[in-house]
Amino acid sequence: MDRPLIGVTTYLDSARWGVWELPAALLPAAYPGLVRSAGGLAALLPPDAADAAAGMVARLDGLVIAGGADVDPVRYGAARDPRTGPPAPERDAWELALVGAALAAGVPLLGICRGMQLLNVALGGTLVQHLEGHTGGVGVLGRHMVKPVPGTRYGTLVPEAVEVPTYHHQAVERLGAGLVPCAYAEDGTVEAVEVPDAWVLGVQWHPEMGDDPRVMEGLVRAASARRTG
Repeated sequence: MDRPLIGVTTYLDSARWGVWELPAALLPAAYPGLVRSAGGLAALLPPDAADAAAGMVARLDGLVIAGGADVDPVRYGAARDPRTGPPAPERDAWELALVGAALAAGVPLLGICRGMQLLNVALGGTLVQHLEGHTGGVGVLGRHMVKPVPGTRYGTLVPEAVEVPTYHHQAVERLGAGLVPCAYAEDGTVEAVEVPDAWVLGVQWHPEMGDDPRVMEGLVRAASARRTG
């Protein structure tokens, strides 16, 4: 089987292994594990210069923007809420460039948690900088129900309400241009968005930490179809 190549973004942080403590490009192993189990090949993408994004995307069949730090509110013209986390300017610049390149090239795109928020910002949307009840506590995943919108791409992939693993304190406020909501939490929070006429999907929860592969399988199928023409 000629498996499609799925790029997954990583982030820079300090890490310790053996006798070393150095800056490292990090990503929880569950992300590439989910890509592999869904039938793809995972390529980890450390932050790079924004002008390298188009060349990177040209070598990929699909792209995942992974979870992580809050998007800097300067990116959507908002003052910083005191509860917003510290900025990660290199990652913001790199991933915004990747999203733009993927949209321009028609490369299937999945945003996970921060990735969904960044997708919304890339298309001109804004974020709620803090809301309660979507984590299980510091460093602990929460779980809640998500209901799909019938007739959407997500609603076709996952047609029933499901309980999802979640860890976020920010959410979509104003939708970006061309995005439509395709799933909601019980409290009305937008939990998934998509571009109707392209394979572009963002989910607010963490499918890599659960046992439902259907979202990633959808991305891999779209990437495979694009690869084989």
